[in-house]
Amino acid sequence: MEEQRGIVMQGAEPAAGVLYLVGTPIGNTGDLSPRARTVLAGADRIACEDTRRSGLLLHNLGIKNRLISFHEHNQAARIPELLEALEAGESIAVISDAGLPGISDPGEALVAAARAHGRTVICVPGPCAATTALVSSGLPAGRFCFEGFLPPKASQRRSAIAALASETRTIVLFEAPHRLLQLLEDLLAELGDRPVAVTRELTKRHEQQVGPTLSAALEHFQQTPPQGEFTLVLGGAAAQSQERPSDVELRSELEDLVAAGLSRNDAARQLARSTGLSKRDLYALLHQSEDAR
Repeated sequence: MEEQRGIVMQGAEPAAGVLYLVGTPIGNTGDLSPRARTVLAGADRIACEDTRRSGLLLHNLGIKNRLISFHEHNQAARIPELLEALEAGESIAVISDAGLPGISDPGEALVAAARAHGRTVICVPGPCAATTALVSSGLPAGRFCFEGFLPPKASQRRSAIAALASETRTIVLFEAPHRLLQLLEDLLAELGDRPVAVTRELTKRHEQQVGPTLSAALEHFQQTPPQGEFTLVLGGAAAQSQERPSDVELRSELEDLVAAGLSRNDAARQLARSTGLSKRDLYALLHQSEDAR
């Protein structure tokens, strides 16, 4: 396989029977690489999330090619079709609505299927919103984790955030405009007022980065309704240098907070902020205390 890939890379692209993941601009069309343009112009077909949106991009670039829709709602049927086309010797390019395909889109499942069937998969690198926002945020970029879109349902979203409470690496998230305020409110409630860069219109003329904290970003978007897709770069939890308190000590602190008038949920949230521990684990300690009585 490695020898075959070497032949592909040395020859003209796109090559027969090869699946190409092609990075497309996330805003500025000047970011499309010459190699990406060549592969898109020469591929036998281009699989994309939205044929109208991608068709407009390709039209503006002067590229005429066969487009087929490939998204979360038709991927089960499309993947076998695309595998057959690869087997027949077609070259296929996959693009997302913007950025690098395979991240938070059906490209991931197609790559896995192609690999499982012994097909050659090549990435033509290009813009990526996650790394673009990260490196310009001013937050630590040496170690980070990408979480993409958190669950849309409030309870599931808060559980996902709680699970990230002790994550010390910088966290990168995606969010849609109609859920941004709820996400910022939940992040602030579960994690405290952490540093953040809330970005939109990346690489475009009116690129925007809002921060520097969750509370400041929330206040901004409460006054200015969110528009466009957002990439959030969130500061990780502070490293805990002291030894973790015992469960007995934590349970005692929680019970004191409840006795002072806080609900069990608020007591767990407050202690999670001050200790950097998971709110979910602290809440469970309160239940254990009740069960033991």
